Amino acid sequence: MNQNDTRQAIEGGQTVLGIEFGSTRIKAMLLGAGHAPIASGSYEWENRYENGVWTYHIDEVWAGLQASYRELANDVQTQYGVPLRTVGAIGFSGMMHGYLPFDAAGELLAPFRTWRNTITGQAAEQLTKLFQFNIPQRWSIAHLDQAILNGEAHVSDIAFLTTLAGYVHWKLTGEKVMGIGEASGMFPIDSTTNDYDQARLAQFNARLKDAGVAWQLGDILPKVLVAGEAAGALTAEGARLIDPSGGLQAGIPFCPPEGDAGTGMVATNSVGERTGNVSAGTSVFAMIVLEKALSQLYPEIDMVTTPAGKPVAMVHSNNCTSDLNAWVDLFQEFTQALGVEISESKLFEMLYQRALAGEADGGGLLAYNYISGEHLTHMEAGRPLFVRTPESRFTLANFMRTHLFAALGALKIGLDILFERESVQIDQILGHGGFFKTREVGQKMMAAAMNVPVSVMETAGEGGAWGMALLAAYMLRKESGEPLASYLSEKVFAGEQGTTVAPDPADVAGFAAFMERYKQGLPIERAAVDSLK
Repeated sequence: MNQNDTRQAIEGGQTVLGIEFGSTRIKAMLLGAGHAPIASGSYEWENRYENGVWTYHIDEVWAGLQASYRELANDVQTQYGVPLRTVGAIGFSGMMHGYLPFDAAGELLAPFRTWRNTITGQAAEQLTKLFQFNIPQRWSIAHLDQAILNGEAHVSDIAFLTTLAGYVHWKLTGEKVMGIGEASGMFPIDSTTNDYDQARLAQFNARLKDAGVAWQLGDILPKVLVAGEAAGALTAEGARLIDPSGGLQAGIPFCPPEGDAGTGMVATNSVGERTGNVSAGTSVFAMIVLEKALSQLYPEIDMVTTPAGKPVAMVHSNNCTSDLNAWVDLFQEFTQALGVEISESKLFEMLYQRALAGEADGGGLLAYNYISGEHLTHMEAGRPLFVRTPESRFTLANFMRTHLFAALGALKIGLDILFERESVQIDQILGHGGFFKTREVGQKMMAAAMNVPVSVMETAGEGGAWGMALLAAYMLRKESGEPLASYLSEKVFAGEQGTTVAPDPADVAGFAAFMERYKQGLPIERAAVDSLK
């Protein structure tokens, strides 16, 4: 689209808006008629560890939304010379899972408990046994059940339970709904009905009765919707929540709110069978769309769905780049102390590139990047560690390679179950997130870990906000009966360029050697968790 066509699309409400609440950034993205980004805005934020809980303050949700939208609207005005008054459709996404309980008056009953918390072990274990279905600690139902087990007074007053994306959507539209991909991180989904699993709902309701809770679970969960369905419209109050200046008009249709896992699948065109993607940033997770159900329950594997309801095996690690980023910050502090000026992005690129010069196995070095607890290795708290022996080759290249490997260590434990025990077959893996920002480095490390080619599209850097906007576009523009996978392949990604890195046999062998060391050293991490309070 040329400048004039884009201006007309903006004025005519032919654009779509996607906004995602990520773990470190809230990002808004406006797409034109051809699915390409035409404006964006963002807001940096960070989780807090307060009273033993990882949380975000609710007032910052709205401050961040308004700031990111304001930056986007200013971008539109600057580039195209017209104000942003309306769009064709809007979609919101956010970090999956977590716990946001509200009473009948719409008041939040407990501080927002995010996906990062590992405080629901008792509930997760009991529910997994009850359902014969893996319930991870970060799932909403685990948080709810743990609150019941803890005897928390607010439980009896819960009238609505939702996630961050569902909360924002509700406040902007008045609709208590949820995209199926996001809903599958709250409670098990039946992919034959595209709704909550009714048999397991009944099992949990019996549990509620035994605990003396008056309400039933189905009464407090959001309604499940699939991609393409209408999910309400922006109210006048909602418009002011996004844009306090009053410029944004009410009445804009919304698509179902989704989680960051779902938007990652959409943004990488990984919603069809035998496709998969890896999102690597603060946390890292791999999503593999299955051809058939797994043969048994695995505590390390989550069963979720695509935004269209197809079953997905998800391997999720709470920790990825946070510890790595902390080391880069330390190097940045060192360069500043020397009086050397180097940008953070340049420093990241240089240090990542050094990893390519390291020994295949990282020179005998070992690291655990556990800023928070890690369920895949049964650590309920985080204690970042760097370990070496006198014989280890302690060089910068080996140091960086080891920390990049460590960012994928817990993930690898889960992936081995899919590839080795279940013989899951995939045709492509697509990577996105900050881990892949430096050209080819993250891809080489991921290819070594997964032993499959890893591709990164040119659009991968657009991230979840773009994926959410694509879901809004699909709702708005799809033809009758057109599946999401077809819409993406034929109308969004046709002709898309990217880079693919095949696994190097030496890297694969090196990563395997590192993983042996990683597994053998887990008692060291265990001792740190137990000893350093």
